Amino acid sequence: MFSESLGMRLRGAYLTFHRLANTQFEACGITADQFVVLTILVEEPGLSQREIVDRAHSDANTVGAILKRLQGKRLAKRESHPSDGRVWRVFPTELGTKRQRRASDESRGLHDQLEKLFTPKERKLLGALLSRIPPAMTGSRCGTPEEAA
Repeated sequence: MFSESLGMRLRGAYLTFHRLANTQFEACGITADQFVVLTILVEEPGLSQREIVDRAHSDANTVGAILKRLQGKRLAKRESHPSDGRVWRVFPTELGTKRQRRASDESRGLHDQLEKLFTPKERKLLGALLSRIPPAMTGSRCGTPEEAA
């Protein structure tokens, strides 16, 4: 049955957590997706948009829109790359760093709740299994090349 497929179980787990995270971060004035990008920026300031896309497992259009919103809220800023004028480096602002820390602190309970569902051994196994998916599925499309033509 479709509802019991691995894809639907992954979707259900992700969307459930995402909805709860959005609710949690609402008090901080950011979304779950903005929190992900802001956390990446706090951990690795000065990344290019392409590097952020890779780390967030997202796409350029989505990350570009998130960065635009973060800039509008004065939580992130872009600076041209010192040696390649075509590349923009992205940094959290001081306010962005403070907001990320607050959101991280306020979401600790949600992360604890998720972690308590599994033993340490199960968490390690689940993490390893889930980490296989992005590299293996990148570029996957429905159908065969003949059907796409």
